[in-house]
Amino acid sequence: MRTKTPLKQLKLSVPVQETPITSFLTASGTFHDGDLLLNQKGLRLISEENESRPSDYKEFDFEFSLEDLETIKVIGKGSGGVVQLVRHKWVGRLFALKIIQMNIQEEIRKQIVQELKINQASQCSHVVVCYHSFYHNGVISLVLEYMDRGSLADIIRQVKTILEPYLAVVCKQVLQGLVYLHNERHVIHRDIKPSNLLVNHKGEVKITDFGVSAMLGSSMGQRDTFVGTYNYMSPERISGSTYDYSSDIWSLGLVVLECAIGRFPYMQSEDQQSWPSFYELLEAIVESPPPTAPPDQFSPEFCSFVSACIQKDPRDRSSSLDLLSHPFIKKFEDKDIDLGILVGSLDPPVNCPR
Repeated sequence: MRTKTPLKQLKLSVPVQETPITSFLTASGTFHDGDLLLNQKGLRLISEENESRPSDYKEFDFEFSLEDLETIKVIGKGSGGVVQLVRHKWVGRLFALKIIQMNIQEEIRKQIVQELKINQASQCSHVVVCYHSFYHNGVISLVLEYMDRGSLADIIRQVKTILEPYLAVVCKQVLQGLVYLHNERHVIHRDIKPSNLLVNHKGEVKITDFGVSAMLGSSMGQRDTFVGTYNYMSPERISGSTYDYSSDIWSLGLVVLECAIGRFPYMQSEDQQSWPSFYELLEAIVESPPPTAPPDQFSPEFCSFVSACIQKDPRDRSSSLDLLSHPFIKKFEDKDIDLGILVGSLDPPVNCPR
């Protein structure tokens, strides 16, 4: 394959000597990293701006420990750990328990600490709730809200495509989550994709998995690290350039278009069996025109929405706040579209025993 200009922009890094996990343990066995303290009793932040719990900290209506949770089944696996469906023994409520072994690469450890900090502070109805977190014997456990209808990836595996009215409902909720992350928490998610957008039986859509998220302080407007699933990366990210909140908007645009046309937008056809390689995708994203919604199949409002997200120049993309008032979102706001009806008609991703 002929090497082209974008490949010359890729940044290579040499692994640095990693700090052993034991360096982060106190004599009592508490995991201590910067302003984060985590043990069997839970998590605490001790930074100057977090001397006490945030005013929007998510209090739960009962206390519990890991011993109060019984495992039902494993519902997810990945490089960041294992996710189990668990039930509170005394209350009967279901949770998703994310279990992370800390004998891992330092970069992944940093991502996990970042996820813990974001989960500790986040309070938004369109971000998956983290009720509690624990550290014990080299394992971090996050007690997360259980979204019983799975992810957008689970849904499109069954229905193939999602109609515009439902997509408008999905987009509005994801955008509300992104407005919260971008404008209030100053966080770039960096891994918006179908499997990280979860749905419950009420039709609520929530953003999850902050393991690769980045805090964007007021003194720095851009990031230049390369983390996340490359399939949904924006041109500036996949080529190793600096990026900001608008990179999440590109990812959302690809997700929405994929849900509409029934295939990943950079796949040439439904018959294509394998996903494009990293270098094929790099070349397509950086050098080719961005994908668009076919105007003969979709409304002008939807085509405009996708175009507002999938712009190669990040300066040309609309912000999450601006997109909330886009005509595509407004078009269905008074139609009383119930996403719960759609997801309720599908097979649940996990059969939960009574």
